Amino acid sequence: MAMVSETNKSYHKRLFLQLIAFSWAMLLCFVGYQYIREKEYKSEFLNAQLQQYNRHLLATVEEGEPYEDYIATHDKPFEELRISIITLTGAVIYDNVIPLDSLDNHRDRPEVANALAKGTGYNINRQSTSDGREYFYSATRGERVVVRTAIPYSSTLQDLLEADWSFLAVMISITFAMSVVAYFTTRKLGKDIERVNHYEAEQERNRLKRQLTNNINHELKTPVASIQVCIETLLSGINLSEEKRQELIERCYTNNDRLRRLLNDVSLITRIEDGSALINREKVVINEIIDEVAEELAVMPEEERLMLHTDFGEEVIVDGNPSLIGSIFRNLTENAIAYSEGKNIYISLLDNNEKRCRIRFEDDGKGVKQKHLSHLFERFYRVDKGRSRQKGGTGLGLAIVKHAVQFHGGTITVANRPNGGLRFEFTLINRNIK
Repeated sequence: MAMVSETNKSYHKRLFLQLIAFSWAMLLCFVGYQYIREKEYKSEFLNAQLQQYNRHLLATVEEGEPYEDYIATHDKPFEELRISIITLTGAVIYDNVIPLDSLDNHRDRPEVANALAKGTGYNINRQSTSDGREYFYSATRGERVVVRTAIPYSSTLQDLLEADWSFLAVMISITFAMSVVAYFTTRKLGKDIERVNHYEAEQERNRLKRQLTNNINHELKTPVASIQVCIETLLSGINLSEEKRQELIERCYTNNDRLRRLLNDVSLITRIEDGSALINREKVVINEIIDEVAEELAVMPEEERLMLHTDFGEEVIVDGNPSLIGSIFRNLTENAIAYSEGKNIYISLLDNNEKRCRIRFEDDGKGVKQKHLSHLFERFYRVDKGRSRQKGGTGLGLAIVKHAVQFHGGTITVANRPNGGLRFEFTLINRNIK
């Protein structure tokens, strides 16, 4: 519960950060789009001015009038305007900047190629192969020639084509102001949500405690009543045979052991739920835990013993609590022994990386009906209630397994094996401690 509480405390901060991240992401997308569109608009506006000049010059050329006179006598839209007249085959027949004999075929120039294909074309900041300067090119196609004008790409032209940063600054300022407002809004909203979550968590916690208490009371009744009857019989003064007396004592012992295990299991679950921050963590070698389980199996009576098969190709080390991790494997093993009716247990390592390890635990028993699978990890849930009590189970074994796995940041699933038996797969956070 301490971990949940810590998460709730930072809820409003997380909400604020998510909102700010979304707002600034939207701003960046908008600013980027606006910047590109504004630059395109200014480029198209500049091209339109050059196109207008191109069309007038093109009309002069198409009418057969001296285009040199037009160029010399008419105002140009820009200073240092380079003017080229190019045939449809790409040959340059006029250029006011570069000598014709030094010019190669221009048919493949991007702006010329576009003009030949579409009627007009322009190119921003392309380096001339003739004089090495960078130009803004604009080309217009006529019936016989292409007129191309170009402006040297100077700092003045760059400034002209640059987007309006004042607009962007205004947008950034507005977003910043909205971020400040969002901080105080989400702070209040976050605190309200925290209170609601805390209340709901407390209610759920109380419900689970009541449920656990009721279940414990129910589970205690049978062994306590049995012990009571046995003791009363022993103390009644009735002349009992030694065999009967021994049977009553053994029944008391069995039920007392059941009570002990029930209380231990309840204590373990309560410790995980209420005192997770107090449970120590250390380096735990999973292989050693499994070896301990194997040793415990080896000393069990032969009629109860299952064969343990392991498939671990490497040493697996996690940051956890050895007692809780041990309880995972022991409870799964005890569950297989008590209820599977199988002969073998298989534990295998499916995956082991820097973040986690994934382990499979399965038996070759009879499995359970599909309707029971989703309830197996519930407290005091029993597939066969009569058989469970006969075996001395507390009904908390698989619930402890689930809680212990979750304590170590993992998840667990259960399914029937295709060939019979149950298959548990769970993950544990792997710190790769060496």
